[in-house]
Amino acid sequence: MGDALRERLAAIVGDEHVMAPVDSSIDGVIPCFVARPRDVDQVSRLLAQAHADGLVVVPRGAGTALGLGNPPTRVDLVLDLSLLNRVVEYEPADVSVSVEAGMTLDELDRLLGKHRQFLPLDPPGWRQRTVGGALAANASGPLRSRYGTGRDALLGVRFVRADGSVTWGGSKVVKSVTGYDVPKLMVGALGTLGVIVETTLRLHPAPDSERSWLYGFGSLAAARGFLASMFDSALQPSRVEVLNGPALAAAGQHATAGVAVSIASVEEAVRAQGEALSALSAKAGGAGLPLGDDFWDVYGVALARTGAGDVRLRIACLAASVTDTIATLEGLSRDRGLHARVGGSAAVGALTAVLAGDCAADAWERLVLAPLRGGLAGEGGSVIVEQCPRAVKEHVDVWGPVDPAVFAVMKRIKTEFDPTGVLNPGRYVGRL
Repeated sequence: MGDALRERLAAIVGDEHVMAPVDSSIDGVIPCFVARPRDVDQVSRLLAQAHADGLVVVPRGAGTALGLGNPPTRVDLVLDLSLLNRVVEYEPADVSVSVEAGMTLDELDRLLGKHRQFLPLDPPGWRQRTVGGALAANASGPLRSRYGTGRDALLGVRFVRADGSVTWGGSKVVKSVTGYDVPKLMVGALGTLGVIVETTLRLHPAPDSERSWLYGFGSLAAARGFLASMFDSALQPSRVEVLNGPALAAAGQHATAGVAVSIASVEEAVRAQGEALSALSAKAGGAGLPLGDDFWDVYGVALARTGAGDVRLRIACLAASVTDTIATLEGLSRDRGLHARVGGSAAVGALTAVLAGDCAADAWERLVLAPLRGGLAGEGGSVIVEQCPRAVKEHVDVWGPVDPAVFAVMKRIKTEFDPTGVLNPGRYVGRL
């Protein structure tokens, strides 16, 4: 396969864009080649070739989410989309933009900032992440409290199916897939249904003024009281993140528990709402301090950073049980000699936890994941393992249990979009 396959790939993208798989392993599995297409046509031709040759293809943006998913059994080709980073169409008056999937969120933010607009998609480490990669991983951050996730921002998507056919879904439809809301299917599918190559995104006007504060508390219970009073008020925060002590320390702050809040509006409203927040914090026994403009980036990096043996979890729970879930995590970690760094949206119940410490690879499921998932099951919560060592993945269900009826639908969709298993086979829920 080696030399002949390389020649076929080079005939499509050029010899200089077919590379040896240096630093490209996925959970320890080394691909045969990495190819860097320069446009949609080359992506289409590469996938058509892979389909014909029976190859296994892993799409890659910035590579920040390659740890998500089950370990692959094999990888023949990594499809590096970093060269697909152009603006396709942008008219600020339309409050939308179409860009290729390889553009980083930082590049897009700088472009939109010139016109006082922004895309409210800020997952941990967002500046390095690509638009397509963030959507494929369903990654989001503190701004989801007010603006929602990538599913809410995505108006249309252009993607290449496993056989190389190019398809549109959503707005600007050229060819759609009957019966499916294609943009929503692509978000969070980890590239198993198609390779996102272009997106049309809903934008928002930049606020006239924005300020952020951190309110520190002596306990999670006190933080919960503050959150309850804030959500019961007329305040309209853009971000409401609750952090435990280790997460605060990683972000350069100190308290047993903290709530970071940002208000974005006209200057007078920001000032008035800031004063109201201070009053609510004092009533709950907390102390507030203003945060610098760099806090949200520092905080995001703190949640994204993992050591070699760390396990990072993505947790969904009810907003009302956020602090209880953090307390449960801290208790489970303390009992197992682990260190838990936890933070996330108090408004929508979306947490990220980084667990560090010595725990046998075959003990994580029994000692941590099973009790945590069991406690959340009654409220429809979930726990996804975003990042962990390969040895741990061999013993855990990284996606967690799925209702059999829901899984049957997912399996049917995967079969329709990728019947021969070209795209990320085995890495998604239930090893789809």
